[in-house]
Amino acid sequence: MSNEPLPNERQRPMKNPGLTQARRAGVLLHPTSLPSGKLDEDAFRWLDVMAEAGLSVWQMLPLGVPQEHNSPYQCLSSFAINPLLLADHFLDEVDALDQHFNDWNQLQSHWLDDYSLFVLLKKKHNQAAWFDWPEEYRFRDKDSLDRIKEEHKKDILAIQWQQYQLSQFWQEIRHYAHVRGITLFGDLPIFVAIDSADVWSNRECFLLDSNGKPQFVTGVPPDYFSATGQRWGNPHYNWDYLKEHDFDWWIKRIEYQFEWFDFLRIDHFRGLEAVWMISANSDTAVDGHWEKVPGDAFLARLLHNKENQGLIAEDLGIITDEVRSLRKKYNLPGMSVLQFGFDQMPDNPHKPENITSDHVAYTGTHDNDTTQGWFDSLQAEEQQNVMQVLGIDQPSEVVDRMIQNAINSPACMAIIPLQDFLKLGSEARMNTPGIAENNWHWQFSWNDIDTKLLHSIREAVINGKRHLPVS
Repeated sequence: MSNEPLPNERQRPMKNPGLTQARRAGVLLHPTSLPSGKLDEDAFRWLDVMAEAGLSVWQMLPLGVPQEHNSPYQCLSSFAINPLLLADHFLDEVDALDQHFNDWNQLQSHWLDDYSLFVLLKKKHNQAAWFDWPEEYRFRDKDSLDRIKEEHKKDILAIQWQQYQLSQFWQEIRHYAHVRGITLFGDLPIFVAIDSADVWSNRECFLLDSNGKPQFVTGVPPDYFSATGQRWGNPHYNWDYLKEHDFDWWIKRIEYQFEWFDFLRIDHFRGLEAVWMISANSDTAVDGHWEKVPGDAFLARLLHNKENQGLIAEDLGIITDEVRSLRKKYNLPGMSVLQFGFDQMPDNPHKPENITSDHVAYTGTHDNDTTQGWFDSLQAEEQQNVMQVLGIDQPSEVVDRMIQNAINSPACMAIIPLQDFLKLGSEARMNTPGIAENNWHWQFSWNDIDTKLLHSIREAVINGKRHLPVS
């Protein structure tokens, strides 16, 4: 890693290098799916591979510090990056005399101070949740916290040093990508985990009781896919407080993400229009109610009534006219997933013929099975319907035709999971929603990538008239 200080990304305005320019094609691949599973030389090699294949967008999942079961959507912080992504040779002694580190530390103190103390206290209490800590720490008694900070100054500094190193190395990766015409596409979970530095240090931003437990938890109501709905269990935001304080916490959260990424997907975007409120005492999502939130005011504050600067709305599931109107008001592209496009509903937005330029087209997402695995799981008559709609005769052509449809669509971006480019089956699935075990583990091997594959991808990008990076 270079010792030269990088430009302060926070001082740059959020930008949109692709949505208003050339149509782009990209790949969905989380850094943990690199052969090393880390942000090391594999990341640079991967960007070279992307450039050769003609892919100009690298989309990934949230980079946060995951909790149990390693889900990147349940993390210890909305700001901190997983230190396990660091290559081993970066985990060296803290250089407290590094002025750039000290300047960065000061700039990020609004979240970094609380996060580093939070991690230390979790370790001190055998990883117990913060609301189970002794009262002096649970309720943030100033004298007690000051004493811990003084006693463990070196340990706290080491945690901050890790975050600094991650930030600096990432900017090298980002620069390497930009030189090649490749943009980076991140993902922001709309809700945060109850056991997180965010909730512990910003309790007023959430609907909690006097003991720090949620009064209501997040989820979605029963639907065609689930008779009891989905109970996610995250705390709900205190939107009245957030609005009163000009959405400051949310604004800082998104600003920090744009120090890392050029595009940012807001997961569960419909939660910026209304949220499903489930009593914390309920075991399922059956008993709940919709409650409006001031997402319009928040987006107006965030974007300052300017052109969308790189936000993309995850608008999958049952979406209302109000949610669609909010997305379109701020020119946020939505998502179209081809695997969802084979029902009998003519207005299904996921059908190839219904995809429009204000959407990002996918064959599938991290929550879907691979396209090969999805097709293999269908009944024979369903498979015949898929092939008829795609205009093919052979099952072996399904994955290629799905990729072709996404890339050739009018969508402003087409994103293909690497597993689909490799034509892998269900064994390569990244996540099965609702099942905690055996997710987030898949990795590719460099032996999976050959010149023939890269040339075939590049040809598909060229035929789809999409932007080519610099190879």
